Amino acid sequence: MMNKKIFIIIAAVLAVISGLWFFLQPDKQDHARITLYGNVDIRQFDIGFQVPGQITKMYFEEGDTIKEGSLVAEIDAADYKLQEAQAESEVAKAYASMIQSRSVYDKYTVLYSTGAISKLDFETAENTLKETQAVYNAALTAKDLLVRQSDYSRLYALEDGIVTARLVEPGTIVQKGTAVYTLSKPRPIWIRAYVSEVNLGNIYDGMPAEIITDSIDPQTGTKRTYQGHIGYISPVSEFTPKSVQTTDLRTDLVYMIRVYADNPDKFLRQGMPTTVMLDLKSDRGK
Repeated sequence: MMNKKIFIIIAAVLAVISGLWFFLQPDKQDHARITLYGNVDIRQFDIGFQVPGQITKMYFEEGDTIKEGSLVAEIDAADYKLQEAQAESEVAKAYASMIQSRSVYDKYTVLYSTGAISKLDFETAENTLKETQAVYNAALTAKDLLVRQSDYSRLYALEDGIVTARLVEPGTIVQKGTAVYTLSKPRPIWIRAYVSEVNLGNIYDGMPAEIITDSIDPQTGTKRTYQGHIGYISPVSEFTPKSVQTTDLRTDLVYMIRVYADNPDKFLRQGMPTTVMLDLKSDRGK
């Protein structure tokens, strides 16, 4: 009976010791993998008119997809059309003057060759022709400029994009270069993350990565996962941004990296929090 009690006491002590050892032992870290936390970044850009004017049409709303070459907005071109018509009139006037001067020059050339007029008269006709030609060329240049300004009253998209901000409305008077839309490019999409100095020597450009979002795919019941690779490693260290959650202290020096998604889709959106997994045992491709 005594031996049984002793056995129970010893077993209880061993259980307590085992439990304490399990909870108090240092955390085992997986040194073969690096876990980083970051946010989705998408390249954004503003578009606007190259001439000033009053907005008359805005064809897209936030969230709309714009294709390259699409007409996205217009400004009132009435003044530019009037100036263009005036410029065409000036071109016609200058052309008529040049033709008349050429006619006189051709006539004086014949007369000068026969000695019927003086050299001074001939040179005067020649200089007049050159002046009228210069006026005509200047009128053509002015007309071309006004035609371009008239064309600039219609704003076209130079590349594909998604409208993230519609910055003005019809009736707004804008200056040259004023942004009217902010667009985001569908590609490339990358994750902005930060790596500590300790792990800096274990990563490299082109290193494969796994990108995991917090969103659950309803078809699979698991978090959405994307394949990617490291496309940029900052050469300059910085203090960890306060908005970034890491396993290290926020005051540690870190290096910003970009992890590009190889198979992005419409579910990766600007600012979305993500987890990036780096396998240090992956083939370095060297």
